[in-house]
Amino acid sequence: MNPTATVFYNLFDARDFHAGVSGTGASETYTLAHVEKTLANYKEFYGNDFVELKDDDFLIRERKEILKFINNCLETAKKEGSVKVFFG
Repeated sequence: MNPTATVFYNLFDARDFHAGVSGTGASETYTLAHVEKTLANYKEFYGNDFVELKDDDFLIRERKEILKFINNCLETAKKEGSVKVFFG
């Protein structure tokens, strides 16, 4: 059980894809606006101190990985207009 998994699904407003230990195996296509909202949700939830955090804690590493994933989605959505996310 990953304690940050619930946070991840909540940030994307994708709770229907959360199946406990992992995702449901489904995918969803998100618009650029949705991914931008997800990033705003991240910053609201965690604050803006994420850049200066050290990787010596599991939860901090998880926060950074979530941010990296959101930023990758954002980059793809900017290029292609949307991004497809697999919840597996």
